[in-house]
Amino acid sequence: MTASNPLPTETYTAEPPVIDPAAYRAVMGGFATGVTVITLGSTNGFRLGVTASSFNTVSLDPPLILWSLALKAPSLAAFRSHDLFAVSVLANHQKDIALQFARPAEDKFAGIDMIEGANGLPLIKGALAHIECRTVARYAGGDHEIMLGQVVSLRRDDYAPLVFQGGKFHGLAEV
Repeated sequence: MTASNPLPTETYTAEPPVIDPAAYRAVMGGFATGVTVITLGSTNGFRLGVTASSFNTVSLDPPLILWSLALKAPSLAAFRSHDLFAVSVLANHQKDIALQFARPAEDKFAGIDMIEGANGLPLIKGALAHIECRTVARYAGGDHEIMLGQVVSLRRDDYAPLVFQGGKFHGLAEV
């Protein structure tokens, strides 16, 4: 619309259409995302981690990110009870790490090289980037909880990213 023709002010109240969950998953699965592991705890004691592709930047000022976790995830209570969390953005050589943190296990950190972040949080060595955050808000999001984090520390290495699309992991190629 042009400046002389403002947007309409009517509100539409029609019921939203029913979307088939399988079709929704198939369509959204076509969207490529980066792959992260979100961690809590310390490198020496309590540690918890989950693979998440539901990660996004929100704001530059202040620096904010978001990610979401399923309401049925066994780790949800721990993420709700901790203010600090870390994000390791996985590099294209870390597919096995993504799979290890995506599956239930007594110790998801077994055999993984870790480093300690600026705030004592466990970070995955060799990741593309590390982002440490303080949770500033949580929101209901259907069958997930959305966590909003303010970035308190970050760093980046020079690796290519691990990407997830169409139910598979991929590397990136120049176009």
